[in-house]
Amino acid sequence: MSASIRHYLLVVGSVLSLNLPQIALAHGNDAHEATESHEMGHAAALGRPGDPAKATRNVEIRMSDAMRFSPSTLEVRRGETLRLVVHNDGQTKHELVLGTHKELEEHAALMRKFPEMEHDDPNAVSVPPGETRELTWQFTKRGSFEFACLVPGHFEAGMTGTIVVKSGAKAVSH
Repeated sequence: MSASIRHYLLVVGSVLSLNLPQIALAHGNDAHEATESHEMGHAAALGRPGDPAKATRNVEIRMSDAMRFSPSTLEVRRGETLRLVVHNDGQTKHELVLGTHKELEEHAALMRKFPEMEHDDPNAVSVPPGETRELTWQFTKRGSFEFACLVPGHFEAGMTGTIVVKSGAKAVSH
């Protein structure tokens, strides 16, 4: 069970006053859950969490209260591991979440229902105002993917970006 689903169940459980610790223990061991979340969820369509020591390059991404990322487009070679250095230049919290458009839309809807939900997922980084955080990801699949800020209202305001993963192409940022 992924961390975000587990968190969602805990939030729903607290709302419904259910005793969820028993349910959570029924799933299985933590090692299985960690493997499952990395292989089947959390932007698995793009790849997997990367080892910072094996990053092939650093890419700085700036976020602003104008609800924009800079750069807003990244080109990546398939198999490349990026260390995303994410700066929040604004006065409000922002985040960067990797995923498919469908995953990000669904997660944004969930965030609107539970605005206090915090991310603890390998494909996401929350950045307080004026601070910097890092996210390392290995892009193992070709295609066009997205990143977005899922703080309620930010995704809807257009705070999104595109990641194009190509085979053997020279990687650039726009």
